[in-house]
Order: sequence, then C-alpha cells, then structure tokens
Amino acid sequence: MTTTTVKSTATSVVHFENVTKSYGPVRAVDGLSLELHAGETVALLGPNGAGKSSTLDLLLGLRTPDSGTVRLFGGTPQQAISGGRVGAMLQSGGLMEEVTVRELVSLGCSLHPKAHPVDEVLARAGVTEIADRRVDKLSGGQEQRVRFALATAGANDLIVLDEPTTGMDVTSRQAFWATMREQADQGRTVLFATHYLEEADAIADRVLVLHRGRLLADGTAAEIKARAGARRISFDLTDPVDEDALRRLPFLTRLEVNGRTVRLQSADADATVHAVYAAGLYPRNLEVAGLGLEQAFIALTEAEEARS
Repeated sequence: MTTTTVKSTATSVVHFENVTKSYGPVRAVDGLSLELHAGETVALLGPNGAGKSSTLDLLLGLRTPDSGTVRLFGGTPQQAISGGRVGAMLQSGGLMEEVTVRELVSLGCSLHPKAHPVDEVLARAGVTEIADRRVDKLSGGQEQRVRFALATAGANDLIVLDEPTTGMDVTSRQAFWATMREQADQGRTVLFATHYLEEADAIADRVLVLHRGRLLADGTAAEIKARAGARRISFDLTDPVDEDALRRLPFLTRLEVNGRTVRLQSADADATVHAVYAAGLYPRNLEVAGLGLEQAFIALTEAEEARS
C-alpha cells in the first residue's frame, strides 16, 4: 500500500497520517490521511461499513490506531478532550435516566473546564421548554437535542457530530444547523457524519467521502459533483418506452423508467441526447442537469466498487 504524508500545520485542528485500524480480518480504516483546520464545517460521508464511526472513535481517543498518527491541536486526543477543546454528539451510548434535562445539562456544564451558563446551553439546543422533563420521557428528536446540549456545554474548539439530526423534525433540523453555522463563524471546527446528503450539500464547506476505510474524495460539494462527471437527463415519451433501445444509448451510466418518464445518467450528456433523437425517439420536457451530491456520491462509490 502506498503511504500518504499530510503535513501538519500550526492551524491544524485534526491530523490523521496513514492511520489504520482493523477488527479481526476487517480493515475498518485503511491508511487514512487528512487534515482539518479552524473554522471549517466538514461533512463525513460514506456507505455503511465505510469506516465513518471507526474514524470518529479514533479521533476522540475511544480507539487506538494499529498504526499511524492521530493528533488534535498538536497533541493526543485525550489531551484535547481533557482540556475541554472537544465536544461530541455520538449515536452510541444512552443518556442518564430518572433525571431532568436541566439536571443532566447542569452536570455536563459542571464537568466542563470552560463551561457556558446552563440556561444559555439549554436555549442554544432548543430544550428550555422541556428542561424540567425527565430524560427517559423524551422523544427521539428531543433526546438528540439534549445530546447536542451536552456536546456544546462549554467553549469547545472542535465539535464532532455523528448523525446529529436523526429523529428531528424539519424545524428542529433547520434550527440545529443555524446554530452550527454560528459555531463555525466563531472559528470552531464542526465535523459531522450524516446520511442526509442534502444537509452535507447545504451546510458543509468541505466533504470527505470514505470508502472501505480509505479517503475516496475530498473537496467542496461542487467539486465532488464535478468529479463524478455524469449528468442527469430526464424526459417524457409519447410512445411506449423501448428500454432495450434506451440501454443502447452511448455513455449511459444509469437508466430509470417510470411509465413513459425516462431518467438517465450519462458521462457525456450531449452525445446521449443526440443519440436519443438519432434513435427516432422524440423526447418532451427534456431536462439536462448536473448530479446532486447524493447522485454524485452513489456514482463515485459504485465506480470504486467496480474497480475493487
């Protein structure tokens, strides 16, 4: 395996260099090198089993790498966490029961070396109205907001979020991300793993795509879309759809037919559209557009699987 060196700089918040982690025969993280800087909002994407959770565990010092280096703010993850520089909101682990939201958040603030006032933390997380409710009586979305309150109980420089908006309604999700934008505007680094790719597209300054423990792509959402190369083509046909004829179109990478509505992905949209007309098809409501982040993500990971 070819190793990659990522130079650590004075502004480095997170530094991974050739990090590996295996669980028995499974290589969860495979030579991962990356660098995060202050004020970035970074989305971590990847299919199930890509190594996202393992990467976050290594970053937070919950796991030790088999090889390579993980540094936060120039030191170990444990040093950064004990110094109150990292806040985390993870899927794993439950909340204390038989205490109120206020009592739990107060405990989190009391343990943080750079704590915010409790009422401020409750308000930022949108849980003031349920502050006197017992934690074990909360809905899933409310539990997520309490986890967020605990992750931001103090003045952290790095906030790590694992599927943070799972279970939240649309209004809560919008409020959550507005708060995260404020955190980044104040110079904090926000790293979040999500299955909501529209969130990554709208929120992240930078997108990291993991695949089988390796960094498959690193760039802005626009750069990730451009790297996928393909474009979307959609149109309606007045005549019955001949799927065999459509499958013979050049540069076709994906085909979906719903009644007489056709949706394609093509590596060369101009050539494909020209071939549609040359085949004697007469498309109506023809649209050609770039891939969204979700389609680009699928295209990149499928291409990588085909090469594996």
